[in-house]
Amino acid sequence: MSKDLSKGDRVSWNTSQGRTSGTVVERRVKYFEFAGQHFTASEEEPSYIVESEKSGDRAAHKGSALRALS
Repeated sequence: MSKDLSKGDRVSWNTSQGRTSGTVVERRVKYFEFAGQHFTASEEEPSYIVESEKSGDRAAHKGSALRALS
């Protein structure tokens, strides 16, 4: 992802069931744990907490795994 995402931006990402979409809930720029997984993030490579439009579930992804939607 070339541009930084902000809270409320619509994005899509791959899941084991296929591509899904949702919104950015939070931007993280330092190490954190989410749902039992460890994530390394920085200002240069932020991670994002996203919420699925379909299920309402939340997940964490690196910015490079997300595609901005219009």
